[in-house]
Amino acid sequence: MGGLLLRIVINAVAIWLTTLIVAGVSVTPWTGGDWVATVVTYLIVAVVFALVNSIVGTAIRIVAFPLYILTLGLISFIVNGLLLMLVAAITSLFGFGLQVDGFWWGVLGALVFAIINGIFNLILRPQLRSRD
Repeated sequence: MGGLLLRIVINAVAIWLTTLIVAGVSVTPWTGGDWVATVVTYLIVAVVFALVNSIVGTAIRIVAFPLYILTLGLISFIVNGLLLMLVAAITSLFGFGLQVDGFWWGVLGALVFAIINGIFNLILRPQLRSRD
């Protein structure tokens, strides 16, 4: 359970850093503008991203497996960008959350998010393995 919470926090920090780096990806905080509302918003977006990635992302990767082979994995950039846009659509239904300005901003945001998330997972690998 602790490993799952650590992964959600890692995702939240990676989303925060992605919004700082990529101009077309932003997060609208939950009610209020204080730092607590902002942190809660990033955590909620991270949870939604984890759910979308594990459920919808896995289904897409299974169905599109031949495309992954055909494009040597380059289709994953498109799929991850679409998943990021799906998270933005889901969280915007509640009036707060992730906002992506367009398809290519979503692809770039997903690429930056994957790089940042990979770096954090590489650094924190011993802690993640010991808690699972």
